[in-house]
Amino acid sequence: MAAQQALQLTKRDGSGTGAARACRRQGMVPGVVYGANQSPQSISIDPKTLIREMNTPGFFSRVVHLDIEGSKEQALVKDLQVHPVTDMPMHIDFMRVAKGSKITVHVPINFINEDKSSELKRGGVLNVVHHSLEVICPVDSVPESFTVDLATTDISKGIHIAELKLPKDVKAAHGDRDNTIATVVMPKAEKEGAEGADGAAE
Repeated sequence: MAAQQALQLTKRDGSGTGAARACRRQGMVPGVVYGANQSPQSISIDPKTLIREMNTPGFFSRVVHLDIEGSKEQALVKDLQVHPVTDMPMHIDFMRVAKGSKITVHVPINFINEDKSSELKRGGVLNVVHHSLEVICPVDSVPESFTVDLATTDISKGIHIAELKLPKDVKAAHGDRDNTIATVVMPKAEKEGAEGADGAAE
């Protein structure tokens, strides 16, 4: 996991809708940090800082380092509310994570080299079942993403968790349920040709 610069947060007095609105009027985004058997802490964050983090891959799966007026925390982003029209952040929730603990996170799956896949060149269409995989792993070794190279993967019978090559300290949270992460839909003409060949053979 790449080192992350600590996010600078400010303690915020009060909670609830009124306090959150007052925070926004000051040009900040309200939020809360909770978990790890500690009391919730109301915070505020500069919207420019938050938008920068939102545009960084793995926003919801990356462990972030928080600096709350000198108090250091590790956390995951658990919820983000955005404006329905402008998509500007309105509120954010951070969940504390203890050092050395194991956490459950969704890690994004990237598919590369679609133009080099023999099945897709024949007209097949990649149908992505899961764009991310829920995994259990140590808090200090969360994968940034998983990559499936379609140029070197036989995808004719679907793509499964085995193609992701999970690190030894990372395991799928629901391996049986999420085993198939993508399938390939072949052209109708090719399917009919294959069925006809099977019929002739019989």
